[in-house]
Amino acid sequence: MSCLALSLQPANGSDILLQTREWFPPARALIALHAFRQTRLAFSNKSPSSVAATSSSSSSSTAEPSAATESIGDDPLSASSGQLIVGVESKYRVVYRLVNSIYVLGITTADHDNSINVFECINIVNQAVSVIVTACRGVDVTPEKLARKYAEVYMALDIVLRGVSNIRLAAMLSYMHGDGIAKMVHSALDTEAKIRGADTWPAVELHSTEHQSNIEAFSNASFELPPETLAAGDQKVSTIVPQSTIEQDDKMIKAEESEAEKDPFAASEAINKQEDLVGGFKKTKDPSATDLTLALAGLEVTTLPPAEATQSTDITVEGFEGKYGGIEFGSEQATLGEAFEGFTDAWGGGLDASEFLENKKVKKQEGLSGLELLQTGDSAVPTAAAAGADGGKSLENLLVKSTEMKGPEMYISEEISAEFRESLLARVGLMGVVYLRTMPPKVSGDKDTEFSFRVEGTSSVKRFVIQSSRISSLGNGMFHVRTAPSEEPIPILKYSLLPRLTPLPLRVRLIKRLSGTLLSVMIQYVSNPELLAPLTDVTFVLKLPVDPTLLKVSPKAVLNRSERELKWHVPEVPLKGTPGKLRVRMPLDSADIDEELEVVGYVKFLVQGATSLSGVCPKPATEGKTDFYEVNHRYQSGVYTCN
Repeated sequence: MSCLALSLQPANGSDILLQTREWFPPARALIALHAFRQTRLAFSNKSPSSVAATSSSSSSSTAEPSAATESIGDDPLSASSGQLIVGVESKYRVVYRLVNSIYVLGITTADHDNSINVFECINIVNQAVSVIVTACRGVDVTPEKLARKYAEVYMALDIVLRGVSNIRLAAMLSYMHGDGIAKMVHSALDTEAKIRGADTWPAVELHSTEHQSNIEAFSNASFELPPETLAAGDQKVSTIVPQSTIEQDDKMIKAEESEAEKDPFAASEAINKQEDLVGGFKKTKDPSATDLTLALAGLEVTTLPPAEATQSTDITVEGFEGKYGGIEFGSEQATLGEAFEGFTDAWGGGLDASEFLENKKVKKQEGLSGLELLQTGDSAVPTAAAAGADGGKSLENLLVKSTEMKGPEMYISEEISAEFRESLLARVGLMGVVYLRTMPPKVSGDKDTEFSFRVEGTSSVKRFVIQSSRISSLGNGMFHVRTAPSEEPIPILKYSLLPRLTPLPLRVRLIKRLSGTLLSVMIQYVSNPELLAPLTDVTFVLKLPVDPTLLKVSPKAVLNRSERELKWHVPEVPLKGTPGKLRVRMPLDSADIDEELEVVGYVKFLVQGATSLSGVCPKPATEGKTDFYEVNHRYQSGVYTCN
């Protein structure tokens, strides 16, 4: 506000009234008023001492000269309005208006950067003039008349100083005589609304509620035609539409019904059809298709290990005791099965007959008389695995699509990361995301999904982050969500746990020993006994420092030479029991031997269940009310390492 104080100062005599803002000290306002009086008297060639002398020497002069001396006379500030800058150290701008013999003063700071709106201060002074003119019932404003209406003038100037519109000022002035101060102050709150013809909210709230209820009633209303009306309509349509069109429609309906009655799992008729063996072979004129040298050009034959590799090695390292490596043939010329029997324990599998007992249907592939079966390496394995995975996913997708959603669904997806250095936990972190799966847009149309829910089990949560465009916080763990329907799950809430309160589903320990040129690595793992269900399908990946020439693992594992990774698949980790062990041994070249060999292990797992790992779960805001359905939660490993 540009105006800091309002004052009424008569031309002769002490000040009548001073009204200041809360942050402006009255002492500074008095200094500005005194400076204005001194300046005014100096401009009229009078000083305070001369004025006092004039007022005391009435015996030496007549009444008319004394009155002429005390009057305004040639006072330069006797103009109807103006402004003046007063003060020495603290300068103030005084905007004044002269009404009869009363100065109406508005005090503000004297700015040099035009940061104060002087015209706003002038407007406040003009409103103050309207107040005192109304209080005195005319322009004949005197201190005696102002004293009769002092309380009304004081309250009115206090409101004017804080800013008031012209509409409310007119209402205040109309209540100044006869209606009391309280009505003058409080009755003007709704004055602008009344003058503009607007209704108050309590008056129109009833109409708004009634209008909303009518909209809901009509939107939920359904109208059913009686069977007689429908029969009459069908009869009328039959007279208008040609008979041929009706017969075609009946045939189409019967065809759709017959297609719907077919068993989707019935055997195909193609199995009864005899295979045309001759038709499978096609003649070609390309001579390169029959050239076996071209077909065998890209094959690589792995060289056999040297003779020293057939000798076993005696290991005395703690935890890795035993004889490893080598193949020994008896003097009695053992059979092929007995010769490779050592692979079962030493190499973790090998030529085990039980691996070939499963009845698997091999997919037929077109090729050059079975030469495609000679393909070796990792490129052939993903093809069969991908075919089996696709087959399983197709059935799973079919089952998922067959189940219809009853309403919005919510689930939690968590990712836990941990780093173990030998047996010590170095770092741990858990990040969770609350997902909302709305009804499909084809089902819900344009109707938004809106409900409230609460989040429980947040004692270990470090902080929450919400998607403000879709969800808002109501406090005390309550949230309100409103969003448009979507085909994909929508992340609406993210949170992280305190490291000291983060649960670990699996503890891992990596032990590395280097004895001469033989590197031995062992991974120990044990499950958290407080888990509700054991971990299944856990994958352990060991990053090898060099590409191994000879390798011994226990139990059996898969080696990826291109990535120098060794992978174990553990079907299930029991909740209670002895820790599991994964062992690997490999010789190193003298050039690769280093005490700082980097061997890192990774763990990968994915768990789905009724509860989350952190214990955080969404619940309806009101007990017994089903605004959404809580489906299976999931948690998986992020960067879960041991070194």
